[in-house]
Amino acid sequence: MALPVAFFAVFFAVPVAAIVARGLKADGSWRFGRIGEVLGQSGIQQVLWFTTWQALASTGLTLLIALPGAYVFARFDFRGKQVLRAVVTVPFVLPTVVVGTAFLALVGRGGLLDELWGVRLDTTVWAILLAHVFFNYAVVVRTVGGLWSQLDPRQEEAARMLGASRLRAWRTVTLPALAPAVAAAALMVFLFTFTSFGAVQILGGPAYSTLEVEIYRQTAQLLDLPTAAVLTIVQFAAVGAVLAVHAWTVRRRESALKLVDAAAAVRRPRGAGQWSLLGFVLLTVALLVLLPLGVLVQRSFDGPDGYGFLYYETLRSADGGAFLVPAVDAIGNSLRYAVVATAIALVIGGLAAAALTRRAGRLVRGFDVLLMLPLGVSAVTVGFGFLITLDEPPLDLRSSWILVPLAQALVGVPFVVRTMLPVLRAVDGRLREAAAVLGASPWRAWREVDLPLVRRALLIAAGFAFAVSLGEFGATVFIARPDNPTLPVAVARLLGRAGDLNYGQAMALSTILMVVCAVALLLLERLRTERTTGEF
Repeated sequence: MALPVAFFAVFFAVPVAAIVARGLKADGSWRFGRIGEVLGQSGIQQVLWFTTWQALASTGLTLLIALPGAYVFARFDFRGKQVLRAVVTVPFVLPTVVVGTAFLALVGRGGLLDELWGVRLDTTVWAILLAHVFFNYAVVVRTVGGLWSQLDPRQEEAARMLGASRLRAWRTVTLPALAPAVAAAALMVFLFTFTSFGAVQILGGPAYSTLEVEIYRQTAQLLDLPTAAVLTIVQFAAVGAVLAVHAWTVRRRESALKLVDAAAAVRRPRGAGQWSLLGFVLLTVALLVLLPLGVLVQRSFDGPDGYGFLYYETLRSADGGAFLVPAVDAIGNSLRYAVVATAIALVIGGLAAAALTRRAGRLVRGFDVLLMLPLGVSAVTVGFGFLITLDEPPLDLRSSWILVPLAQALVGVPFVVRTMLPVLRAVDGRLREAAAVLGASPWRAWREVDLPLVRRALLIAAGFAFAVSLGEFGATVFIARPDNPTLPVAVARLLGRAGDLNYGQAMALSTILMVVCAVALLLLERLRTERTTGEF
């Protein structure tokens, strides 16, 4: 556990603490009175209210729309299921700036709905809420559906035989068993929407701002570190509380239920009701997921002289002035950074998961919660903290390329841990003990006992870490060098510049990033089996 603890201390705790200290210290003394001053501002109170309100609304709307999909993926076997599962997961691993771009192309000024019916939602709450459902649909499908597929369907069938209606049997038998998974999914959706950045920044305009957007504005635009520090503390406290409750729901889900082989509960839809439900879910996916992504692709080919590859061809030129290098270089940069970040995340996350498997107690459970903090704590704060803490020996990394993969790995580690931990806990410890009795060293026992059993989960963890590293934006926007931009940073810079060419190039880069993520997820689905467990 020493290496994961040291990694998070140096590359997460220290940068965040440094930002907070710079904001709350003056003349060598702490000024905690600034917390009350900042929180007393009417503008900040509006930000806090909107952040909380939209997160609650987004969570409720996501659960309402995604729970039928969770049931369909858990219980039904139909052609194209693996491809469809990968498709609904693509929005989750895309950077939020690309999610915002997709909905801007759909509902913004000059978007598809504007062209067809004159409907624009680019500066309304509805656009933000729909973008959040688009982004988090897969969280509910994978988290709730993963458990639902392993619940014994005979329990509900027994209730039906005793006279209960289908609704009552589901409400009294299945729903209580699903409650921990539904709660865990709801908390994760709330966490991601509470800390939403790119989608709100693009779709919300100046009228709507979440905590994360306000932290970015106070840090990068107004250089008001005291206000940014206070908002970081508020967000840190809220995220810590959400993750503590989430850890409790995960323990309930892992320990309270007797699960069965998921394959035994999957069958072809039967009857008009089940086929209608499948059709409803397919229509939902088409409208909610495929339509925004399709509009993104369509806009990338829709040039001033008709459809063609103009925007893709101009990515090879640096004449536009947005970058010091051709925009196409961002593709290679992102792939290289993501590979290194994935390797770091696998090492740190794998060691952390192994330590959590072999140890117990409140301290270990607390460390488990801390591992999830990078998903919710302001990435803007982490990125800016990198610049002011890693600028002198022995870790003078401010001008080093490794800084970007380190920031991306912080986001990848939680996915590795959440994927590996349930699988490692399922390995019979007596196998390791037998190997030790026969003279195997701990390393050999891990290589010959654990690794063959968890190899598939390890590859899935690597795929998720790679995909989320490709999409990391909040921290990378601060530390990516102008001559080495990543794909999300390149998209954001192009969207921030006027002109149809810049907009078209942003759509082209977003499409490329979407395709890369989709390919990675399709490969994951080929590795995934119905027995594969894990948070995602």
